[in-house]
Amino acid sequence: MDAPHPKAALDSINELPENILLELFTHVPARQLLLNCRLVCSLWRDLIDLMTLWKRKCLREGFITEDWDQPVADWKIFYFLRSLHRNLLRNPCAEEDMFAWQIDFNGGDRWKVESLPGAHGTDFPDPKVKKYFVTSYETCLKSQLVDLVAEGYWEELLDTFRPDIVVKDWFAARADCGCTYQLKVQLTSADYFVLASFEPPPVTIQQWNNAAWTEVSYTFSDYPRGVRYILFQHGGSDTQYWAGWYGPRVTNSSIVVSHKRTRNQASSEAQPGKKHGQEEAAQSPYQAVLQIF
Repeated sequence: MDAPHPKAALDSINELPENILLELFTHVPARQLLLNCRLVCSLWRDLIDLMTLWKRKCLREGFITEDWDQPVADWKIFYFLRSLHRNLLRNPCAEEDMFAWQIDFNGGDRWKVESLPGAHGTDFPDPKVKKYFVTSYETCLKSQLVDLVAEGYWEELLDTFRPDIVVKDWFAARADCGCTYQLKVQLTSADYFVLASFEPPPVTIQQWNNAAWTEVSYTFSDYPRGVRYILFQHGGSDTQYWAGWYGPRVTNSSIVVSHKRTRNQASSEAQPGKKHGQEEAAQSPYQAVLQIF
């Protein structure tokens, strides 16, 4: 009896079922998919443009779980934003002294770094945070300027999709001394023209307070096109004019670029004075073809 005739080898990888090709593509680096693989043929282009592929890649990278139920306008954009997701502020918790911070005002006895909880202070809600920056009896302000393009956020992403920009800061007073805390965050163009800003009124805490840590949270959403930089500045001074470091303490500051989420209100919300800020933003579909560079 003759042996069965073996099946002929595939003439092309494109003869594989589409679900197999999709599975193969989940293992290819995302930028190679868009810059190289997408250009091979119309089949590959169409498969790489499927949202199914990018949702699978999100699952594979651990960006979502199998039971994920939040609406996503564009899984491709969601994947890239999650892959870039991190705090864009350097040295936010004073672990490297004043490294990465621009000292704008250094009044009184100047900025200083101290360990938590500090004299007449309280523990920070997150035990991983060990240090804070503290101000003095005259105004102390420090800042960082974040270059979004240098951080990997290309211009078309910023101008067309305009992902949410979530800003958070934490501050506290000493229990035995009053202080005034201030914060300013600006979104600027390439030539530093201010396109959007968040600058709440200064917060004054009275002497003999509970020294509790307070979170300030704000989400920039649907801001104008052209944003390229983020200026973050905070600080303050004490209200007793005591020599030493009795002004507001700040730590665990963050700027995070995030995917858009469904929300009930169209405008950004500020939430100073809350222990647990929430991030919300309007949902907006991304229509343009994704360009990496």
